[in-house]
Amino acid sequence: MAADTVTTTERLRRARFAVAAVFCVHGAVTGSFATRIPWIQEHADVSAGQLGLALAFPALGASLAMPLAGAISHRFGARTALRGLLVLWTLSLILPSLAPNVWGLCGALLVYGATAGMSDVAMNALGVETETRLGRSIMSSLHGMWSVGALIGSAAGTVAAHLGADARIHHLIAALVLTALGLVFCQGVLDVRSAPEEEAPPRFSLPPKSALVIGAIGFCGVFAEGASLDWSAVYLRDELGTSAGLAAASTTAFALTMAVARLVGDRVVDRFGAVRTVRVGGAVATLGGLLVVLAPHAAVALAGFGLLGLGVAVVVPLAFAAAGRSGPNPSQAIAGVATITYTSGLIAPSAIGGIADATSLVFSFGLVTLLAFGLVLGAGVLRNADEKAPAAPPAGGVPAKSGGPAA
Repeated sequence: MAADTVTTTERLRRARFAVAAVFCVHGAVTGSFATRIPWIQEHADVSAGQLGLALAFPALGASLAMPLAGAISHRFGARTALRGLLVLWTLSLILPSLAPNVWGLCGALLVYGATAGMSDVAMNALGVETETRLGRSIMSSLHGMWSVGALIGSAAGTVAAHLGADARIHHLIAALVLTALGLVFCQGVLDVRSAPEEEAPPRFSLPPKSALVIGAIGFCGVFAEGASLDWSAVYLRDELGTSAGLAAASTTAFALTMAVARLVGDRVVDRFGAVRTVRVGGAVATLGGLLVVLAPHAAVALAGFGLLGLGVAVVVPLAFAAAGRSGPNPSQAIAGVATITYTSGLIAPSAIGGIADATSLVFSFGLVTLLAFGLVLGAGVLRNADEKAPAAPPAGGVPAKSGGPAA
């Protein structure tokens, strides 16, 4: 029995590292894409307003596809479902840079977003399951690994942009490498399967009521995150006249501070609680937004984007963790919160682009700053995350599992 306990504990630790690596791969796709948006905009010959329209399609595709994730995982098992969905996501990176015009870009980004959303739900559900079985908080560090991946992808993209590399070749190479890595890492995650007598979830399910409340705070955080990731490079290029390489570095600065904050976020949340952490983070993000809006030169704007990343870093991990503990069906609740947060991502790019066409990008980031301040006002909705945080397991043992058997 003792040997079985040790084996189970070691298996859970390996599963944690495996799902963390999957988060890293997922983030690397986003970082690889975000830094080449200016190249894609120029190649497809689209205006700022058209780019804003096109950048709404990833979130639209995700919002439409994410409710399907629970049924897919139920039918094929969590590991197989994640493996297939992650491969579709990594390979979809190839599509946007091939788009010849705005309509081709919209179609490519719709597919890109749909595969992103479904794989996002699958890996977060496995993350919550792993956290529950381990009996301690890990979601912030998992999302930290996503940010590490985004940092790696954006750093590579910054180098490619600085060298003037063709994004089609860059994204083809990145997609093939990340697909191979994703297949390897998926082998180590928990293989959670539904019990034979468990009723299959509906193929398309609306967000549960609990997700609506939890998702509200995530909405503000993701709006600021999405706007910064998608528009920071364009902001520095168009508003401050920087080079393509320095403009791409703004995305790297944002991803770097998010990665650092998320990697240490579990300890901070355990010490200060979800509500206080998000309130302080909202204040930091608000300061960052003000620096971006008032920046007289690129260095100040870079610092502002860094503070925005630091401030919103733990919002999404805490929202997903709270959703996973809010009801009997974690996948459905996570899909609900993810749908709401991706809806924020749907609104953010088009809102930023539309306002920029009517006024300026500076005014657009004034809206980002206001929503960052919304984190200060709305952090109380995560109070249940404090009350229901996983307790540490007894020494030498592991908590009872909440799902099906793990291979």
